[in-house]
Amino acid sequence: MSLNLDDVVIGGQLKVGVGVCPPINEGDKRINGSMLCEGPVVLGGSTEFSQNLATLMVGRTKNDDPDCKPATHSLYVKGDSVLEGDGTNSAALYIDSKNTFAIDINKGTAWIDSSGEAFFKIGSSSMTLSSRFSIADALGKAFDMPHPTKGKGHRLSHACIEGPEIGVYYRGRVRNEKVIVLPPYWKGLVHEDSISVQLQPIGAHQDVIIKRWDDEKIYLQSKGGMPIDCFYHVYAERKDVNPLHVEYEGDTCFDYPDPNHLNKNPYDPERDLLDPQYRGPRNTITK
Repeated sequence: MSLNLDDVVIGGQLKVGVGVCPPINEGDKRINGSMLCEGPVVLGGSTEFSQNLATLMVGRTKNDDPDCKPATHSLYVKGDSVLEGDGTNSAALYIDSKNTFAIDINKGTAWIDSSGEAFFKIGSSSMTLSSRFSIADALGKAFDMPHPTKGKGHRLSHACIEGPEIGVYYRGRVRNEKVIVLPPYWKGLVHEDSISVQLQPIGAHQDVIIKRWDDEKIYLQSKGGMPIDCFYHVYAERKDVNPLHVEYEGDTCFDYPDPNHLNKNPYDPERDLLDPQYRGPRNTITK
């Protein structure tokens, strides 16, 4: 049986389905004009969807009344929105765009196009992210911040040290000791034969020398056995990743010889960074 009505006015609540619906306050405290519909619900053209794809499916307006102007959007939300995933699918929001832009915020302030290129007006010098990253890869790895002591109107810029190796360092001070104890994780992190040490005596010449070293300790000796007081810097090359290919043929960073390299693939914790066929030459050997 079907029921056809020209117009329906509901002053209270509309329920399609069964069960109690807390958000609409059923009973004496009901919210007039509220609705429960268990779904699936289709809005728009009746043939836009061939099967049940979601609780709410919204398609193009298909009303052919002469005074119904075709809308340019299927969904228009005025007001803040919340999207909370429940882990059912691989993504809380999936966009399959056939447009130039998959996402456009404030008419170009920020966007992501259908190929995955992205743009943010602030902080990118008005360049796309791929262009910005490409330039950054060729420049010093810098950071820029408000000046910590001069106050407003001044800034501080620093850059990372760069070199032909994937290196780590450890620094500190030795007082009345004859050994520098390296971090326990260095044993599994660095090549023992890449370690180098710099010492700077404090207060007086002590003729401090390095007797020997391994991947756990640096053993020191001073003239006449006098107490040692010095600063130290210890450097080493990591062994948990392949040595760098410092020079290689190619036009972009994506031509790097190792396909497991971060520049070439999205981050994957399972990727093999020690594959011997892509190993570069050792860059620092001190034994």
